[in-house]
Amino acid sequence: MSSRQQPRWTQTWLGGVRSAGVDLGYPGEQLGLPQQGSGAVAGFGRRIGALVVDWLICTWAITQGILGVNPAEQGWVPLAVLAAEYILLVGFMGMTFGMRLFGIRVAALGGGRPGLVAVLARTLLLCLAVPALIWDRDQRGLHDRAANTVVVRM
Repeated sequence: MSSRQQPRWTQTWLGGVRSAGVDLGYPGEQLGLPQQGSGAVAGFGRRIGALVVDWLICTWAITQGILGVNPAEQGWVPLAVLAAEYILLVGFMGMTFGMRLFGIRVAALGGGRPGLVAVLARTLLLCLAVPALIWDRDQRGLHDRAANTVVVRM
C-alpha cells in the first residue's frame, strides 16, 4: 500500500478508529441490542434531556418548593434529592420522571430492571459526574459499566 492510500497518522487518533477504516458496528451491537427502535441504546441527547428535567424537578420542585431549602446556600441538598429520586424510581420502575418524558429507561444487561445494588452503585457514580462523562463505544458511561446496565429507548 502506498503512502497516498494509507490514512495519515493524525487521522487514526483524531478521527477515531472509524477514520482508519475499522468498522466497529453500531452502539449496542456487542450487547445484542437492536440498532434502532425500542430496546436500542439511547442517544446522548435523550440522556442529557432526561437528566436536565430530573435536575430541575429535584432543585426547584422538591428542594425549594417542598423542602423550602435554598439550593444556593446548601448545594448538597439538590444532589441528595436527585440521588434519592434515582434510587427509588430507577430501583422500582427502571426510569425517572425525565427518562419517562424522553422515552428511555435503565435496563440490566441480562434484561429487565437492574437490582438494588446495581442501582446504588450507578447512582453513586452518577452523582460524582465524571464517570458518567466517560463513555465506551456502546455509549455506556462508567457508571453503567460498573452496574452492568445500559440506557435504552422504550
